[in-house]
Amino acid sequence: MNNEQLIANFYKSFAAGDAEGMVSNYADDITFKDPAFGLLKGNDAKNMWRMLLKNAELKVTADNITADNNTGSASWVAIYKFSLTGRRVVNKVSAKFEFKGGKIIKHTDYFSFWKWAAQAFGLKGYLLGWTPLMKSKVRQQALARLNKFSNNK
Repeated sequence: MNNEQLIANFYKSFAAGDAEGMVSNYADDITFKDPAFGLLKGNDAKNMWRMLLKNAELKVTADNITADNNTGSASWVAIYKFSLTGRRVVNKVSAKFEFKGGKIIKHTDYFSFWKWAAQAFGLKGYLLGWTPLMKSKVRQQALARLNKFSNNK
């Protein structure tokens, strides 16, 4: 499987709600980063996807998938209800990847935290979503949920 197929398989599994299929594309020492969770490594990165997909109702589409021997990228959109507020979110994401040994070793997702927060939290997110304080609070809550999920696996 080439690296472009690796990315396509990752998002095909994501769209199908198959967390194990997603993480099978990751190296054991994967490094993941995004605006909501910050930096995650290894099993924490894998468990994040397991947690997010558990009981989730979402629609995921990906396109603009490109890759060479070392790096790759994709654009993807997730449409879902944010679990804490029940609000509908349409999150448009740009992803960058690095590869080694036929696996993804680094995955970084980029999106507007402010736009995401406005959708997820409404007026409060719109007014405060750009602030470091709100980003820090969301990250603390996300990491606490991930920690609880990982400890109860």
